Amino acid sequence: MYAAFWRLLPGPWWVRLLILLVLIAATLYALYFYVFPWISPFISPEEVDLE
Repeated sequence: MYAAFWRLLPGPWWVRLLILLVLIAATLYALYFYVFPWISPFISPEEVDLE
């Protein structure tokens, strides 16, 4: 799957790497600032049981 995704990206390897890093950074940004705050009211840390 990752090889197919790598082949779909345009340009030489360094352009592909730059695009991939930007996509990863954008995904992490969206998760940290939009998804996690939206989900946090539904998750209660007091109810976590590791036994």
